[in-house]
Formats: sequence, C-alpha cells, structure tokens
Amino acid sequence: MRYSKAFIPTLKEVPADAQVASHKLLLRAGMIRQLGAGIYSYLPLAQRALKKVERIIREEMDGIGAQEFYLPALHPREIWEETGRWEVMGQNMFRLKDRKGGDYCLGMTHEEIFTAIARAEIRSYRDLPQVWYQIQTKFRDEPRPKAGLLRVRQFTMKDAYSFDVDEAGLDTAFENQRRAYFRIYSRCGLEFAAVDAHSGAMGGSKSTEFMVRTDAGEDNIAYCPACEYAANVEKAESRVAVLVDGEGLPQPEKFATPGVKTIEDLERTPFHVEAKRQLKTLIYVADGKPVIAVVRGDQELNEAKLQTATGAQEVRPAHVEEIFALLGAHPGSLGAVGTAGKAPVFVDRSLQGRRDMVTGANEDGFHLRGVDVDRDLAHGTFVDLRTVQTGEGCPHCDGALQVWKGLEVGHIFKLGTRYSEAMGATVLDAEGKQVPIIMGCYGIGVERVMAAAIELHHDENGIIWPMSIAPYQVHLVGLQMGDHEVVKACEEIYAKCLASGIEVLYDERDERPGVKFKDADLIGLPIRIAVGKKSLAEGKVEWKLRKGGDVEMVALDDVLPRIQQAIRDLCPVPIEPKG
Repeated sequence: MRYSKAFIPTLKEVPADAQVASHKLLLRAGMIRQLGAGIYSYLPLAQRALKKVERIIREEMDGIGAQEFYLPALHPREIWEETGRWEVMGQNMFRLKDRKGGDYCLGMTHEEIFTAIARAEIRSYRDLPQVWYQIQTKFRDEPRPKAGLLRVRQFTMKDAYSFDVDEAGLDTAFENQRRAYFRIYSRCGLEFAAVDAHSGAMGGSKSTEFMVRTDAGEDNIAYCPACEYAANVEKAESRVAVLVDGEGLPQPEKFATPGVKTIEDLERTPFHVEAKRQLKTLIYVADGKPVIAVVRGDQELNEAKLQTATGAQEVRPAHVEEIFALLGAHPGSLGAVGTAGKAPVFVDRSLQGRRDMVTGANEDGFHLRGVDVDRDLAHGTFVDLRTVQTGEGCPHCDGALQVWKGLEVGHIFKLGTRYSEAMGATVLDAEGKQVPIIMGCYGIGVERVMAAAIELHHDENGIIWPMSIAPYQVHLVGLQMGDHEVVKACEEIYAKCLASGIEVLYDERDERPGVKFKDADLIGLPIRIAVGKKSLAEGKVEWKLRKGGDVEMVALDDVLPRIQQAIRDLCPVPIEPKG
C-alpha cells in the first residue's frame, strides 16, 4: 500500500480523554475514532490487525474440529426468558421493541441461540460431540465505557460452544479449547496467564480466564511465583497467619459505642479495638432475598465469592431501609449474633475458631464484645468470602502470593446442563434414556487481543507490533523522493515485496525524513527499510527492526531475503500449556 493513497490520519498530540497506552496510540496512529461513548470505528490499519487476530483464531478453532456459524445479533425476548437471563442481565442488555411492540435485545452472548439450534437438530448421542463457533459483534450497555477498546459497548467476540453427552466429553472439549487458547494468545504475541475464575451470570461448574498482566487491566490476579498458582481474586484463596485469641467471655457483652460508624472508629480512643479483632457484618440481597455476610474487620468481602456461596444469579448491597427492616439498626452497628431465622448467614472460614471478637449489637450506638465465632455464629455457614492480599500464603505451596492487575482477553466455562435443562435440549444416550446435553462455552474478545498486544508492546514513540498481527510487515520509507535513483530503488523493493506476498506500507510522500520516521515509529510496523541517496550511493539501504533494533546497512540485493528471514524469525511461536 502506498502511504499517499492510504487513510492514516495520525495525530501529533495525545487526546485528553485517553488514559491507557493502547487507547492513546490507536488514536494517535490513526487506527480508531470514537463515534460515541464506548463505540468506535476501526480504520484501515486497525481493521487489518483485527482480521489477522481473527485469522489466527479461525485456524486454531478449525484445528480442533470446531465449525463456524454466524448467528443473528437481534434476539427475541422469549429465547432469553427460557433461561431466566432476560431479567438477570439487567441494564447491561440493550433492549428494543419492533413496530408491532415485540421485545427484542441486541445479543450480549449466544448461549441461548446455539442451544436452541442444538435442541432442534440433535437427537442422539451419535450426533455428539459437536463444537460450534462464530466471530460476531456483541453489544453490552456498559455503565462506564472507558480505556478505549478495553471497555466498550460494541465489540467483536469469538464465542464457541461444545455439546457432549457426558462430563468426560465436556472435560475433553474444555481441555481442547484451553490448549487452543494458549496457541492463539502466544501466536498473537501476548504474555498471559490462565487463572481460575468466577463464572458469574454464565453459571456452570468451572471457568478459566486468560489474563494479560498490565496496569490497564481491571481485574486483580493472585499469583504465586513459586508454583505458578493463579486465580482471579474473585476465586483466589490464600493462607492467613493464625492469630492468638484471649479466653473471651461466657457470652457476648453489650457495651455503648456512641458515634461509632466504621471499623476505624472502633479502633480509636476510647475503644482501641484492632480491626483484626472486629467482625465486619454486611447485608446483601441475593436474587431478591437478604443474606448476611461476615468477614474480619481488616479484610474485604469479595462479592463474587458471596454470589458463589449463595448460588444466586445476582447479588447487590442492601439499601439502608432494607438493612433496618431486617436487623433494626443502621450500618455501623450491625452483627450476625442472634440472627438465626432472619436470613442466611455466611461467615468467612478464616474466622472459624476465633474468640473474644467484637461486633455490632444490632442496636444503633452499641456493640458486643467477647464474641466466640463458633459458639455465637453457629447458625452460620463457613465459606471463603474474603479478598486475598499480596503477601498472604499460597494455598498450594509455601510461597507467598502477589496480586497484580490483569486484563481479561478470554474466558472459558464448563456450563454443564445449565442451559440445556432450562431449554429442554436433550438427546437419547446409549441406553435409550433422554438426557440433557452437556455444554461448554469459550469466548475471546478480538479487539481486546489487539489492545492487549499494544499495552504489552509499545514505547514512548509508538506501537511495536508483533509480526503476526501487524497491519503490514514492512514499512518502506523513501527519504528523498525527488531523486530518481531513490525512487527507482524504492519501487524495485516494493515490487519484489508484493510479488513475494510480503505486506508493505510504502511511504512515498513528499515529506521530511524526520516526519516519516516519526510516523513509522508511531505506527510500529516490525521492519523499517529506509532508502536514501547517501546509503544508495554504496548500493545499500537502512534496515531497522521496530523492537529495539539498531540501524544497519544492508545491500540492496539482500533486502528481500533478509525480510523473508526476519518475518519467519519474528513471528511468535505457539506454546502449549504445562500438564
């Protein structure tokens, strides 16, 4: 492609609203433009990169026997009501009515639609297994779109679905997808971790997220360098130091705490109750019903873990009026002692065996001391509720956990029979018994892969594209386009590249060399070849790799084989997971 004919509207200044590297550079390099909040147009360079990501995905999906579909993005309400997700998805779902008043939505995901096809067409275990996928636009009404392509309202997803007759088949399909994901991300030039994750509204028994470590991410990942244990903090567990308690009291004792509203208030004079000796009591609403959660005062409740414990599809903090109606007190004076029969109580398991603790008395301005957790909260259920912290012990070895920011680029789920039972998708098994189809689903955010690659591979001058997904492989720069010999050499290199199937962006503009070099660094193509009068007088051209390469002088006749070898050398190698 000749630069003068290409549409590459680069910007000199960083847009004021761009905060993360990928957003800044995609805008500056003329690759995306914003249409509205969380809505972006992909310009030619970005589209070329995205198509390369899609090609890698297709190759790996096809390689494990998956078959490509393309399903509607417009869905009738009824199909989502079959699984109960019309209500569960809440305001994240774009909803609309047709001219006849019928309710529709824009697809956030396609479990229901694929399941409906399986229900209608698959009759026997002999028709299984099946693995289906598509690469298609999805819509989610994000409350706070931000960070460019990292949190948007319209995006492209590869979503795949497996259909099996038994759990063993699902295990095989899940592992095939997991291995394919390792190859996809490594081929796209990403450094990533596969982490245990919370399934959320998707449901199912197990899920794994694929995370890229970057401060631009919104998830927190607990990671052990010693054994490589990794989990989203929504799922992660840890070992905590054992605390020595006093004898406590024969029964809890109420004492006045006027003005105390927070954990910190109770730590101060005149009470001096350390946060680690307090019980923090929180009231939530799970699928419309109140639940009580208890964690240590210096720790944080993890809402995803509470959702898992309750089995609810949706949890939210209770409103003040709901709290008062349940316990007769306001936040700051709440406790789970004496609440048997009022609501289910979930207590973080690290509190098991603790004595001499302090908690709210469910009376404004009063607390209880001398609380024995096993005795006084015996009506509760001990579960993992707290958010792990850096420095806590790894649950699998003697190592210590690190917590870092991660950007989710994919998520795979073992759905089991969550959707097939709800929608009546069954088959006859080998014994002639009607059984629900066992499903898995597997998603990749295409734009997120591209943005994650930029988050990982950039410098102060611009993008540094991995060879496999770069919009073009070579940036050919003519330095003095008024010189006949320079033009001749550039045209010769350009023609040879095209004839050899090499993708080249040829900058033949009448611009200063400095301008061209700045644009080349900003756009970030892997190989830069500059042709100028000085080097050409010696029969050579300038050669530079965008990723940390020094300028070299290469003979004109050696340029093409050097490019071909570099393309082979610079393409990321696919990796397989351990175990």
